[in-house]
Amino acid sequence: MAKRYGGEFSPTGQRPDSGAPRDMVTAERITHASFAGRKPLRHGAKINLMFVLPLLSFFTAFFQPVTAMATDLAGAAAILLAAWLTRDGVRAEDAFNERKVARRPAIPRKMFGSVLTGMGVFLLVFGGQWNPITATLIGLIAAGLHLFSFGPDPLQDKGLEGVDRFQTDRIARKIEEAEAVLSEMTDAIKRARDREIEARVASFEETVRQMFRQVEADPRDLASSRRYLGVYLQGARDATVQFADLYARNRETSVRADYMAFLDDMETNFALRTQKMLTDDREGLDIEIEVLRERLNRENLRIEG
Repeated sequence: MAKRYGGEFSPTGQRPDSGAPRDMVTAERITHASFAGRKPLRHGAKINLMFVLPLLSFFTAFFQPVTAMATDLAGAAAILLAAWLTRDGVRAEDAFNERKVARRPAIPRKMFGSVLTGMGVFLLVFGGQWNPITATLIGLIAAGLHLFSFGPDPLQDKGLEGVDRFQTDRIARKIEEAEAVLSEMTDAIKRARDREIEARVASFEETVRQMFRQVEADPRDLASSRRYLGVYLQGARDATVQFADLYARNRETSVRADYMAFLDDMETNFALRTQKMLTDDREGLDIEIEVLRERLNRENLRIEG
């Protein structure tokens, strides 16, 4: 008769000495949410609407005379370009607001988007009525509404009070270089066509950006994090590029597992380095407080004596 196998180390096994059930130990599985590190784009619905509405003019323009058709097509193209600039301007502003040390965008994209929106609406109205006064008024209103809806671009640099200009520029330049590496890493992993891996890379990038914020908060941490923001981050990008090319061709599960383990190790190291920065700051504060207390005690003793 068949007998179910069971030993000391089986799921239902018992201890050989006492016969009591063996203790079960279950390791906690680390899971990462698919939306970790991702944020919705501000004004996303309005920007998408700006992309959709000009397409209607492309269909109606071909049923008009040549002059009106060219005018409508030019107006629709201007609004599409305005939508593209506005989307990039909103992203640049979000990145600017997130950082504590940042330089203003080199190109005021949202303001240019307002101007192009006014020009596009002017051309569309002018091509239908051939009335420059009416078209100009409506174009100005459209440009004003665009500027009111999306706001102006940041026009001043943002730095830390008490930090010299050279130090602020050096931090901002280093973080911009690191952000460019992260963007290359994001673009490379898309070639793998795996949503779970893309979410995992986004989670790693969010951990790296926490180190960015810590360096901005305390410029003294730049020296200790230089290797992480430079050599290690570039190594992670190069590994991501190689993995994306290899995995896109073969879809090997072993390669995927190795890359996921690599990301776990990198994220853990970056998180520990950031935590070490915070610990060092706390230790420095404690030492400063202790020194001040000793000095005050000496002063009080001297006064009493």
